[in-house]
Amino acid sequence: MGQQMFDLTGRRALVTGSSQGIGFALAEGLAAAGAMVVLNGRDKAKLAAAAARIAGAEILAFDATDHDAVRTAVDAFEAAGKPIDILVNNAGMQHRAPLEDFPADAFERLLQTNIASVFHVGQAVARHMIARGRGKIINIGSVQTALARPSIAPYTATKGAVGNLTKGMATDWAKYGLNCNAIAPGYFDTPLNAALVADPAFSAWLEKRTPAGRWGKVEELQGACIFLASDAASFVNGHILYVDGGITASL
Repeated sequence: MGQQMFDLTGRRALVTGSSQGIGFALAEGLAAAGAMVVLNGRDKAKLAAAAARIAGAEILAFDATDHDAVRTAVDAFEAAGKPIDILVNNAGMQHRAPLEDFPADAFERLLQTNIASVFHVGQAVARHMIARGRGKIINIGSVQTALARPSIAPYTATKGAVGNLTKGMATDWAKYGLNCNAIAPGYFDTPLNAALVADPAFSAWLEKRTPAGRWGKVEELQGACIFLASDAASFVNGHILYVDGGITASL
């Protein structure tokens, strides 16, 4: 079998929040492995610019936090004869503040963007996958799926929930032929982390704290995503794959 196990030719992959950062990098990686990629976000102009950088990429714009909009968009896409074989639930946001002063509205936005979206899009896509008896769902967690940091307790709560929702998806849907897993990235140089990357004190702390001694590059997440999306991971279910340079392995 060899490399054929990782070949995604003929499969269609929807990646939420994929106009930039980790989402775009994962879409690029899946395309390089042969998949037809579908980029998602709310900003159609940003999506169009991103899609122009991946040969054959399509766009499916919807708000991943809007249950009815998600269902309508996914059902219409499937009805047009475009089955979604792979779903990457990547849409996410961050907000930093001391927990005792954390704004309630920011907490609610984090819940909707980081965890409710995984439920909404996961359910809408899984209904079609279940009917076909196959499908791959890859949710994007974080090192905060397992560990906390000051000033981001609500984010940590949402990413912990992503890990357990992934286990729940596998528990409910593996019997229908679906593989539901998560990738938990460590600290990567992305637009979401721009403030941290620009902070010399934080970067120095991170390099000391990470056994690999550096920030991750978004391209280093592609292999994990291709693996979980491929036949090579046919018996991997409910797993959280940490790609973090060793942070969660080391005190």
